[in-house]
Amino acid sequence: MNRPVKRSFTIGGHRTSISLEGPFWEALKAAAAQERLPLSNLIAQIDAERGDSGLSSAVRIWLLAYYRNRETSGS
Repeated sequence: MNRPVKRSFTIGGHRTSISLEGPFWEALKAAAAQERLPLSNLIAQIDAERGDSGLSSAVRIWLLAYYRNRETSGS
């Protein structure tokens, strides 16, 4: 299993870091490219919608929903 990789971003003027395993980073980069968004903007959107969960968990859950939705919509 892959070990988490930590990366830092600035969201809303504050620095934060996210720890994700390599395949999640690759999926997140692919989703950002598909949506034509910079990675930091996509993470900011996820952050704005995450509620009480941690950002790394929110990203994983967002990715799951994103790819499930693409499967059902045929994109």
